[in-house]
Amino acid sequence: MAKRILLFTGKGGVGKTTCAAATALKAAQRGYKTLVISSDPAHSLADALDQQLGPEPRQVQPNLFAQEVDLFYSMKKYWGNIRELLLLVFKWQGISEIAAEELAALPGMGEASALLWLEMFYSSGEYDLIIIDSAPTGETLTFLTLPQVTEWWLTQAFPFQKLAVQTVGYAVRKTTGIPVDKGYLELKTLFEKLKIIHKVLSNPEITSIRLVMNPEKMVVQEARRAYTYLQLYGYGVDSVIVNRILPETLSDPGWEKYLEAQQGYLREIHNSFSPLPILTIPHLQQEVFGQELLEQIAEQIYAERDPTEIFFNEKTYELKLEDGVYFLHLKLPFAGEMNYTLEQYGEQLVIQIQNQRRNYLLPTFLSYYRAVEHHWKDNWLTVRFEAPPDSPESAAPASQTS
Repeated sequence: MAKRILLFTGKGGVGKTTCAAATALKAAQRGYKTLVISSDPAHSLADALDQQLGPEPRQVQPNLFAQEVDLFYSMKKYWGNIRELLLLVFKWQGISEIAAEELAALPGMGEASALLWLEMFYSSGEYDLIIIDSAPTGETLTFLTLPQVTEWWLTQAFPFQKLAVQTVGYAVRKTTGIPVDKGYLELKTLFEKLKIIHKVLSNPEITSIRLVMNPEKMVVQEARRAYTYLQLYGYGVDSVIVNRILPETLSDPGWEKYLEAQQGYLREIHNSFSPLPILTIPHLQQEVFGQELLEQIAEQIYAERDPTEIFFNEKTYELKLEDGVYFLHLKLPFAGEMNYTLEQYGEQLVIQIQNQRRNYLLPTFLSYYRAVEHHWKDNWLTVRFEAPPDSPESAAPASQTS
């Protein structure tokens, strides 16, 4: 089986495809048989590699293969009977053939197709390293949680026994041609594969997620939110990659405010994501595509390090429910030995440790709860959240000082 899986994600336009392609190239040059897969519907992997790619893996360099997942190609490969079933049902309802073709691509099928490719390549053991150039962060969370969602969907959509589906489905297929029984069995098999790959993706010894961002306000905010949910769902994030950092020595005076803001965001990134390794890439002042520039990017990210290493493998964020009360555990080494304050503003938890401020985005639902107490022990800060009483005071920030 494949030894390692790396998944690159970030807000659209931050350069995650470039980082994924550069990592794949460096790994291939180190002798790892590497496959890089783009699961982003707005593919740009071919542009980054400056190579023509298709819906099946194509060799672009020694040891390096690349693929851009195509939804409709994958549907024909994996979802044949299901697609035919949906098409026939939609046509029976009077929907035009063109509209039926579009509707047959159900929400989540794109992500499911990419996961099925991943499961096939991982199980085959053909590659030493598989790299996923994922869609922007919101879609990545859908991608990673899809196996759990589809399992629920299967039990709700088919709450009856498999034997009944097969028996009745066979009769329906004989009289109408609609492959209900085959469609169900196909669906069942696919969901079992999705469950297998979910275990692989949530195993930090195999899969590492690398968050790519720029030192800009909206980008950092989205990356923090993604990190919160990835930790919450138990996925291993092993590093942060900060791309397109402008030099502080720009001579044009018009850049002064931007450079000052950039330094502030770099400090915020350090405070928000520490102790994760934070890898940086300077702005190359040109579009990045082709092997030469990708090698420069890879050198900036990894230097002499092996890109397949696990750079960080510790939990830093954990939420537990005990007797109707939520406890948030945050890893904050040395915080208890210093003077710190904790404040909650909606879904933001702000912790001031001496002259450093750390902002944590809470799961959205916790904005309806209040941080009522906290304590620090063995490098972990534990915050207790309770449902607020029905009073005007419940909307006020919850503030406490150690």
